[in-house]
Amino acid sequence: MKRFLAIAVCVIMTIGAAAGSADAAKREKFGTDSRHKSAKRVKFKPSTKKIRWKMVMPWSKGLLFYDVAVHFADSVRLASAGRLDIKPFSAGELVPAMQTFDAVSKGSAQVGHDWPGYWKGKNEAFVAFGSVPFGLDAEGYNIWLYEKGGLEQMQALYGQFGLYALPGGQFGQEMGLFSNKRATKMEDFKGMRMRTVGWFMDIMNNLGASVSPLPGGEVYLALERGVIDAAEFSSPAINYPMGFDEITKYAIQPGVHQPAIQCGLMFNQKAWGELPQDLKEIVKLAAAETQAWSYNWINALNAEAINRFKEKIEIVKMDRDTLVEFRKTTKKYLDDVKSKHPDVKKALDSQEQFIKEYSVWRNARSGATPWPYETYISGQITE
Repeated sequence: MKRFLAIAVCVIMTIGAAAGSADAAKREKFGTDSRHKSAKRVKFKPSTKKIRWKMVMPWSKGLLFYDVAVHFADSVRLASAGRLDIKPFSAGELVPAMQTFDAVSKGSAQVGHDWPGYWKGKNEAFVAFGSVPFGLDAEGYNIWLYEKGGLEQMQALYGQFGLYALPGGQFGQEMGLFSNKRATKMEDFKGMRMRTVGWFMDIMNNLGASVSPLPGGEVYLALERGVIDAAEFSSPAINYPMGFDEITKYAIQPGVHQPAIQCGLMFNQKAWGELPQDLKEIVKLAAAETQAWSYNWINALNAEAINRFKEKIEIVKMDRDTLVEFRKTTKKYLDDVKSKHPDVKKALDSQEQFIKEYSVWRNARSGATPWPYETYISGQITE
């Protein structure tokens, strides 16, 4: 009897497995690598011509943004065995910082590194490809750009100005405000004199703050002299050498104005078109490698920098109600910008659709944040 039951169970399991296999066979492979088809049979040959390009940027040599631009140039030089040599020039060496875009567009330099939001005066939509208040985080930008059509939109936008564009560095979330006034509630920001730029400048002005878009080099002195009460600039590792903790008491978090800092690479369209195909592929790979490397590098440094900040200033977190109110105010502002600028609407609608689609997975996976053991068992299980 036992032997009969064992045989019966085996038969049932076999039939069930076969049925399962039949159902699975109806489904196609989930996801494909779109590059595989073109890479399977390479039709071009390695070029032998040596090419020299100039690269301009808005960054001084003291900023880590400059190092990321140099990293890209180094990657291209290494991968091409020197056949394509891109020489980086920091801000002011070849052209002034804010003339980077025009210099590359006109062909005075073949390559530029940037934060796209700097060019909002040319098209408001550039801001969407640099950072959006309460918008995409680093993970979101990477997925949206490479897998959800963001790169194609980016290239179409830069293409209006004779440029070819690629993502060129992801720095993650910025710090919030370095401040001499403690602020955790919405009313605390009314009347506050602060430094910020871009869309967040308008949002804070609408909330009753008084905002000045000071250049980075002027922020320390403005804080020290009391011209402004608070300022944001960048991520912890970039802020630390600027010494803001020497002259402020608080760091008001989180940096809702920039959940991610997305940088870009732009190439003069004529220069790009004349580049041999094998070098184009090397440039694309070097750009993608720079995008991945920069995030890991900067966040390893951020972890050290934020601990140094904690030794001198208080890390203050805005309360939940304030963050919700900020989110509502931001949506109202962005909806207004979208209504006035079709290119902004196209980019933000695409980003918002991705955020909505991704939210199911984001919620399903929450609760596994790798906090220290004591932090997790105390009840803080999500980021």
